[in-house]
Amino acid sequence: MSPPVALSIAGIDPTGGAGLLADVRVILRHGVRPAGVPSAWTVQDTKGVQDFGPIGWRAVREAIRAICADLKPAAAKTGLLPDAETVEAVAVALPKEIPLVVDPVLASTGGVAFLDARGIAALRKTLLPRAALVTPNLAEAAKLAELDPRGSPTIRDFVQAILETGCRAVLVKGGHASGPEASDLLFDAAGEEEFSLPRIAGSTPHGTGCAFSAAIAARLARGEDLHEAVRGAKALVHAMIAAADRSGPGRPTLGFDTLEE
Repeated sequence: MSPPVALSIAGIDPTGGAGLLADVRVILRHGVRPAGVPSAWTVQDTKGVQDFGPIGWRAVREAIRAICADLKPAAAKTGLLPDAETVEAVAVALPKEIPLVVDPVLASTGGVAFLDARGIAALRKTLLPRAALVTPNLAEAAKLAELDPRGSPTIRDFVQAILETGCRAVLVKGGHASGPEASDLLFDAAGEEEFSLPRIAGSTPHGTGCAFSAAIAARLARGEDLHEAVRGAKALVHAMIAAADRSGPGRPTLGFDTLEE
């Protein structure tokens, strides 16, 4: 029997530490066939992003349509989507029956903004309503919620505002928070569940969010339910962080090659 297919729609990081190249490696670790559509190019090295731009919404749309007609992915994920036109192209081209994990990559770790206000509005209007899961960190959740900060909104306020777009679940990642535990909160129709593991000392490696969402998509593709997929993906990424290469001059690199899945 052929393995299930998981489709990643993401930017190209030339270092392979994040984006489409990293997603492919994570998906393969799950015994799932990866398919990929590049959504953006970037100029970056191990120290950070210098520039980026769209591949072109027509190319993205047609590539998704071709892959879905031929390989029939069992799940999909999105990462960096560089503009409103690309967001809308993905929403139009991706069949609604495919479970979709939306990783809202709104800015680089170094602060380079990838998606402007118009793009975020398109994300809320066209892509979030069809998502099985949205995986923001706290800063991304605040931007997606579009709540007035003067009201001192809480995480649950952010989540409720995102759920009101029509998505089925929200996973707020806590990897960049402080404290001895790295805790992620999953909110869906069943309620709320916390996933915690001990925080690993040292700077957070590049690409953890990409790896997490790709692992969830791969696990959904092979038939796991959402909570099971999140639990397994978190354990996997935790192992990748623990095995990260911190010997180089730039950002630590996730430990892709030491994993057993």
